[in-house]
Amino acid sequence: MLEVRGLVKSFGALRATDGVDLEVREGETLAIIGPNGAGKTTLIGQLAGMLRPDAGSIRFAGEDVTTLPAAKRARRGLARSFQITSVYRDFTALQNVALAVQAHAGHSFRFWRAAHTDEELLSPSRRILEEVGLASRMNVVAANLSHGEQRQLEVAMALATKPRLLLLDEPMAGMGAEESQRMIALLSTLKQRQTMILVEHDMDAVFRLADRIAVLVYGRVIAADVPERIKQNGEVRRAYLGEDA
Repeated sequence: MLEVRGLVKSFGALRATDGVDLEVREGETLAIIGPNGAGKTTLIGQLAGMLRPDAGSIRFAGEDVTTLPAAKRARRGLARSFQITSVYRDFTALQNVALAVQAHAGHSFRFWRAAHTDEELLSPSRRILEEVGLASRMNVVAANLSHGEQRQLEVAMALATKPRLLLLDEPMAGMGAEESQRMIALLSTLKQRQTMILVEHDMDAVFRLADRIAVLVYGRVIAADVPERIKQNGEVRRAYLGEDA
């Protein structure tokens, strides 16, 4: 589904991604791990179309999308969640998801005044909120949701765009233990039908969810393999997991 070759992105003298090669198969969950500053969020930004690479190529579903902007990639089925929660805080959970449904359908946002009663938008939005565990919170203003619930809402908004590939940038960032377990349970359900790239520091989540793991260090992929082999990889242990992992 996704093929990345020789991806390079520099910020002045800093090379954030340095010749990255990656592949993601349909139906697979690929986790990308690495220490802070390894280039993970920069890589996700390039995959989503929010950062233009300096070199290299990105192919999605057989199409070269290297120069396509984010909106056109989203139309093709690339959806992204953010490291920092990104929801409309003054709208209810239901309205947030309905906006995402509306955007995917291509309707103009000037029709929002009527859209808040449009069952073509609200019905799928309710279904998605139920899927992510927020059915009882759909009429709560997003600002009044807990941090974990806002992260669930962000996943719901991404799902509303009917993605073929879901890019999740640290979906458990800032969560407590109980909230993290809820998110892991949600993603475990999603992975049964959804292709995903997961950038995450929570190693419990990574090893429970990933089919394969790519390890990024100083902008380079130093290993990409199934979780058990990553655990045994000496270079990975030294670079990130620690000698006693």
